[in-house]
Amino acid sequence: MTLNGKVAVITGGGRGIGQAIAVRYAAEGATIVVSSRTRADLDATLARAGVGPGAGADRGLAVVADASDRDDARRPVREALDRFGRVDILVNNVGGRVAGNLDPFAGDDDAFEGTLVLNLTSAWWATSAALPSMRDRGFGRIINIGSGAAKNTGGSVPYTAAKHGLVGFTKELAKAGARFGINANVLCPGWTNTSMLDFERIARARRTSVEAEEERARSESLQHRVLEADELAGMAVLLAGHDGRGITGQVISVDGGYKV
Repeated sequence: MTLNGKVAVITGGGRGIGQAIAVRYAAEGATIVVSSRTRADLDATLARAGVGPGAGADRGLAVVADASDRDDARRPVREALDRFGRVDILVNNVGGRVAGNLDPFAGDDDAFEGTLVLNLTSAWWATSAALPSMRDRGFGRIINIGSGAAKNTGGSVPYTAAKHGLVGFTKELAKAGARFGINANVLCPGWTNTSMLDFERIARARRTSVEAEEERARSESLQHRVLEADELAGMAVLLAGHDGRGITGQVISVDGGYKV
């Protein structure tokens, strides 16, 4: 088991990619701390990982937290430190779009700022809470979940700005952390089969059909398919473990050849 004895915090760990990573980490021997705004989703993750209540070993913790709030965003890391005494791996998986008018001509400051907080600032809040423990132990793995918008564009000014900002944040973090044994990378999914991928919503926004949007998603991949969340989890295991020790400051895509 490549992550035996490690403690991993996964934000946005209640569904989709975050849940898939948490389950794989647990299977590789890690203790997992998962956070989201919904307790039922977190309980489902722990149960799927086999570390929920009654599962035996004390290898799972669920933390209900709102990543758009500064104190809440740091809570999963702080509770991991209180409970397990260390944080070896941090996966900043929280992200997405917020309510509001994202058209740049609308001038919606709340939508712009909210998108940046959810997709960029929240990663800083969680990371800043984890760095002292990683520095003191001489080991750390930080994996920030990006998207195709981290390399291209993502459908709105604030979302693309946030994901490009996440890349710069990660590269500077890799430079600062290298002397302390801390690696930092961005993992970018393409079209991935999760609850966030809502073709009905996309079709309404683009005034097309669900079938047309599904075909568009497939056509943007060299493999002509939508990926599964488990495919991202395998790369997240590599980046967190011993075999990934030489990988830092990188933007890595697992996307089936998205827009190549």
